[in-house]
Amino acid sequence: MSKSDKIWTAGLVIIGDEILSGRTHDKNIAQIASWLQVQGIRLAEVRVVPDVQGRIVEAVNALRAANDYLFTTGGIGPTHDDITVDAVAKALGVPVVIHPEARALLERYYADKGGVNEGRLRMARVPEGAELIPNRMSGAPGIKRGNIFLMAGVPHITAGMLDALTGELEGGAPLISETIGGFIPESEVADLLREVESAHENCQIGSYPFFREGKVGSNFVIRSTDADDLKSCVDSLTDGLATNGFDFTPGGI
Repeated sequence: MSKSDKIWTAGLVIIGDEILSGRTHDKNIAQIASWLQVQGIRLAEVRVVPDVQGRIVEAVNALRAANDYLFTTGGIGPTHDDITVDAVAKALGVPVVIHPEARALLERYYADKGGVNEGRLRMARVPEGAELIPNRMSGAPGIKRGNIFLMAGVPHITAGMLDALTGELEGGAPLISETIGGFIPESEVADLLREVESAHENCQIGSYPFFREGKVGSNFVIRSTDADDLKSCVDSLTDGLATNGFDFTPGGI
């Protein structure tokens, strides 16, 4: 099999008693699967496991052995039952350490929110040798160690972490992108963005709001591995924006 024919795969471990009990409905499988697909990587297997270290270790080791990448969601917060970091470190046979950059990020984020306490500092713990995944939604970063990615369980925070990883993974095909921007409030076109993205399964739309010249605006980045799909998605989005009365600028502003 040549390198270009290789099918890259990922496994996903969803961690949390609240998912298994039905109290929380998982939304991460769909968003991670579609994000991976756009980058030419196939989500090959998903396991949902409880907040039990041995079960997490077992799932992590099985799925990382069988796939090019492993993602986990859930269990990286500040409470005692957030044990994903400990479990992954155990699976890898490395100690848990405080990441200095994560600690500094949390100290900045919580400076006007009561400061860093013992619980909040738990979110700076990583398996030794790990790097951080930026998180623009809240203070706590995600964690990357080799081909393993530990992400939040809260879907909109997971989305931000995925966004930070876009184009970073070696995969099936290179991503191409186009940007459209304008003084368009993100909240007023959220439904349109969702509809256009849903209609183009090989495309992903990232939305980046800004505040400039006293006005609210957004840049929308459309990504795909296929030029024709990308053009179709861009055309649909620009048609929708025009129909809704929004002025936009190709290339973004």
